Amino acid sequence: MEEKQGIVTESYGGPRLVSVTARRNGLSTSQLFTWRRLARDGKLSGDAAPALVPVEITPAAAPISSDAPQPVSSSPAQRAGAGIIEIDLGGGCRVRVDRDVDTEALQRVLEILRRR
Repeated sequence: MEEKQGIVTESYGGPRLVSVTARRNGLSTSQLFTWRRLARDGKLSGDAAPALVPVEITPAAAPISSDAPQPVSSSPAQRAGAGIIEIDLGGGCRVRVDRDVDTEALQRVLEILRRR
Protein backbone atom coordinates (compact mmCIF):
# COMPACT_ATOMS: atom_id res chain seq x y z
CA MET A 1 0.00 0.00 0.00
CA GLU A 2 2.92 2.35 0.60
CA GLU A 3 3.95 1.78 -3.01
CA LYS A 4 0.50 2.83 -4.23
CA GLN A 5 0.61 5.94 -2.06
CA GLY A 6 4.04 6.80 -3.44
CA ILE A 7 2.80 6.45 -7.00
CA VAL A 8 -0.23 8.63 -6.22
CA THR A 9 2.00 11.28 -4.62
CA GLU A 10 4.31 11.24 -7.63
CA SER A 11 1.35 11.75 -9.98
CA TYR A 12 0.56 15.10 -8.33
CA GLY A 13 4.05 16.46 -9.07
CA GLY A 14 3.13 18.52 -12.10
CA PRO A 15 1.04 18.81 -15.23
CA ARG A 16 0.65 15.66 -17.33
CA LEU A 17 2.34 13.57 -14.68
CA VAL A 18 -0.62 11.21 -14.34
CA SER A 19 -0.02 9.60 -17.73
CA VAL A 20 3.77 9.65 -17.35
CA THR A 21 3.60 8.19 -13.83
CA ALA A 22 1.09 5.54 -14.90
CA ARG A 23 3.22 4.51 -17.88
CA ARG A 24 6.40 4.37 -15.79
CA ASN A 25 4.70 2.08 -13.25
CA GLY A 26 2.92 -0.15 -15.77
CA LEU A 27 -0.56 1.16 -14.91
CA SER A 28 -3.39 2.51 -16.98
CA THR A 29 -4.27 6.14 -16.35
CA SER A 30 -7.75 5.07 -15.25
CA GLN A 31 -6.24 2.82 -12.56
CA LEU A 32 -4.08 5.69 -11.31
CA PHE A 33 -7.07 8.04 -11.26
CA THR A 34 -8.95 5.40 -9.24
CA TRP A 35 -6.06 5.23 -6.73
CA ARG A 36 -6.01 9.04 -6.52
CA ARG A 37 -9.75 9.08 -5.77
CA LEU A 38 -9.35 6.36 -3.13
CA ALA A 39 -6.45 8.26 -1.57
CA ARG A 40 -8.50 11.46 -1.52
CA ASP A 41 -11.35 9.56 0.22
CA GLY A 42 -8.92 7.96 2.69
CA LYS A 43 -9.55 4.47 1.33
CA LEU A 44 -6.25 3.65 -0.37
CA SER A 45 -4.65 2.10 2.71
CA GLY A 46 -6.28 -1.25 2.04
CA ASP A 47 -6.61 -2.04 5.76
CA ALA A 48 -10.03 -3.55 5.19
CA ALA A 49 -9.99 -7.15 4.03
CA PRO A 50 -11.84 -7.78 0.79
CA ALA A 51 -15.35 -9.06 1.35
CA LEU A 52 -15.84 -12.64 0.23
CA VAL A 53 -19.29 -14.01 -0.37
CA PRO A 54 -20.41 -17.55 -1.19
CA VAL A 55 -21.08 -18.23 -4.87
CA GLU A 56 -23.64 -20.68 -6.15
CA ILE A 57 -23.97 -21.52 -9.84
CA THR A 58 -27.56 -22.25 -10.82
CA PRO A 59 -29.49 -22.42 -14.06
CA ALA A 60 -31.06 -19.15 -15.17
CA ALA A 61 -34.44 -18.60 -13.56
CA ALA A 62 -37.48 -18.30 -15.78
CA PRO A 63 -38.82 -14.75 -15.99
CA ILE A 64 -41.73 -13.90 -13.73
CA SER A 65 -44.88 -14.40 -15.73
CA SER A 66 -47.33 -11.55 -16.10
CA ASP A 67 -50.18 -10.61 -18.38
CA ALA A 68 -48.06 -7.92 -20.01
CA PRO A 69 -46.25 -9.01 -23.16
CA GLN A 70 -42.60 -9.75 -22.60
CA PRO A 71 -40.06 -7.89 -24.74
CA VAL A 72 -38.41 -9.88 -27.51
CA SER A 73 -34.91 -10.87 -26.46
CA SER A 74 -32.13 -13.11 -27.58
CA SER A 75 -32.52 -16.87 -27.80
CA PRO A 76 -31.95 -19.02 -24.68
CA ALA A 77 -28.69 -20.31 -26.19
CA GLN A 78 -27.44 -16.76 -26.66
CA ARG A 79 -28.47 -15.80 -23.11
CA ALA A 80 -26.76 -18.91 -21.67
CA GLY A 81 -23.54 -17.99 -23.45
CA ALA A 82 -23.72 -14.40 -22.24
CA GLY A 83 -22.17 -15.26 -18.86
CA ILE A 84 -24.85 -13.82 -16.59
CA ILE A 85 -23.67 -13.32 -13.00
CA GLU A 86 -26.22 -12.92 -10.22
CA ILE A 87 -25.04 -11.37 -6.96
CA ASP A 88 -27.37 -12.06 -4.03
CA LEU A 89 -26.82 -9.44 -1.33
CA GLY A 90 -29.45 -10.91 1.00
CA GLY A 91 -32.75 -9.39 2.05
CA GLY A 92 -34.17 -10.01 -1.42
CA CYS A 93 -31.61 -7.75 -3.08
CA ARG A 94 -30.01 -9.23 -6.21
CA VAL A 95 -27.87 -7.73 -8.92
CA ARG A 96 -27.60 -9.46 -12.31
CA VAL A 97 -24.87 -8.51 -14.75
CA ASP A 98 -23.34 -10.01 -17.86
CA ARG A 99 -19.69 -10.62 -18.55
CA ASP A 100 -19.31 -7.24 -20.26
CA VAL A 101 -20.31 -5.22 -17.18
CA ASP A 102 -18.32 -2.05 -16.44
CA THR A 103 -16.50 -3.20 -13.30
CA GLU A 104 -16.07 0.30 -11.88
CA ALA A 105 -19.80 1.02 -12.27
CA LEU A 106 -20.66 -2.35 -10.70
CA GLN A 107 -18.32 -1.62 -7.80
CA ARG A 108 -20.07 1.72 -7.18
CA VAL A 109 -23.52 0.07 -7.30
CA LEU A 110 -22.49 -2.69 -4.89
CA GLU A 111 -20.95 -0.17 -2.49
CA ILE A 112 -24.19 1.83 -2.41
CA LEU A 113 -26.25 -1.32 -1.86
CA ARG A 114 -23.96 -2.48 0.97
CA ARG A 115 -24.53 0.81 2.82
CA ARG A 116 -28.29 0.25 2.93
